[in-house]
Amino acid sequence: MQAEIIAIGDEILIGQTIDTNSVFIAAQLNLQGIRVLQKKVVADTAEAIRAALDTVHPDTRYVFMTGGLGPTKDDITKKTLLEYFGGSMEFNEAVWSQIQSLFKGFNREPKEVHRQQAFVPSSCTAIVNDTGTAPGMRFEKDGRFYFSTPGVPYETEHLVGDKIIPWITETQIEGKLYHKTLITQGIGESDLAEILKDWEDQLGDSLKLAYLPSPGLVRLRLSGQAKSKAESKNLVEQGIAEMRALLGDLIFGEDVSSLEEIVGKSLQVRNLSLATAESCTGGYIGHLITSIPGSSEYYLGGLVAYSNALKVEYLGVKPETIEAHGAVSEEVALQMAEGVRKRSGSDFGLATTGVAGPGGGSAEKPVGTVWIAVAGPQGSKAKRYHFGNHRQRNIRRSALMALDRLRKEVQKIEI
Repeated sequence: MQAEIIAIGDEILIGQTIDTNSVFIAAQLNLQGIRVLQKKVVADTAEAIRAALDTVHPDTRYVFMTGGLGPTKDDITKKTLLEYFGGSMEFNEAVWSQIQSLFKGFNREPKEVHRQQAFVPSSCTAIVNDTGTAPGMRFEKDGRFYFSTPGVPYETEHLVGDKIIPWITETQIEGKLYHKTLITQGIGESDLAEILKDWEDQLGDSLKLAYLPSPGLVRLRLSGQAKSKAESKNLVEQGIAEMRALLGDLIFGEDVSSLEEIVGKSLQVRNLSLATAESCTGGYIGHLITSIPGSSEYYLGGLVAYSNALKVEYLGVKPETIEAHGAVSEEVALQMAEGVRKRSGSDFGLATTGVAGPGGGSAEKPVGTVWIAVAGPQGSKAKRYHFGNHRQRNIRRSALMALDRLRKEVQKIEI
């Protein structure tokens, strides 16, 4: 089976908003073995929306549309879909009841503009939105299903993840395609390809490996297609086991796992705590950690010590260490990690210090030089890395590498 995604919004086209909805939808479809053929981004005009619908590939079974369902005049998706699929606007009691319940939770009364959200085309099946006022909609035409969701990311994630995907898996024919993705950190795409070369050469026509690199991470998606989904799954699972044997702890997770989530679970199950001391990453590690629900159970907090004075005063870095070795050094990184661990009382201290760029480098310490240190129950370790001259990429790569080094140290401790 295959699907297409249509993202609706001028704000996406002009670069004002990043289209995270399409990424989420594609990931959810991939988990079900549904191939995404193409994605389109179109303007907030009826003509653009109709043109996108008219050019859907004949073999596409599912079309996901996101955006343009708000209560304001510039949100025209619902009206356009009414014209496209036919019918009339009808008041939906279930949608209205949910809107009233939502506003009751805010201790407010919905206005007429919100009540209008409960009118949906008679040609669709309304999908009640538990997180907002705009319902999702499901249309069917010529054996193809069309789903429309709001542009607000958490509303689309709720509707797609909690309602639309379950409906597809419960009511549609089981597909024959199966995917599984392993996520690696700390090694580049070409080096991974070299390790997997002989193994990949012997893959038959039923299995296909895709390399999906991003700053700091490489995802390895193994796809299988056989006579049944069960057979495809067996082929993929066997291949995944062989890849794990070849790559070892370069793999930190699978499918949609994140490094910060894996680290958090590793700390949580061992009842261990963490504190961070960041210089060149500017709090980005703390941001990643606290993006995971429940992180307060293991993350005590962190200090962004950008200046040498803060490193000395709050982390206990010795002035003579900075004088002798410079702020970007193994010695300072270690003292930062040990200092934040001691001051916070945490089990682990994680520290970064480096030259993010684009300026500030030297012949001895060029832009992209980063020291990462981990202090824990089994001692303190630091390692130097070179990440290049792109500032934002350096920050992300440094943060991910720091989390991965922490992951490996935490997982050495028995549960």
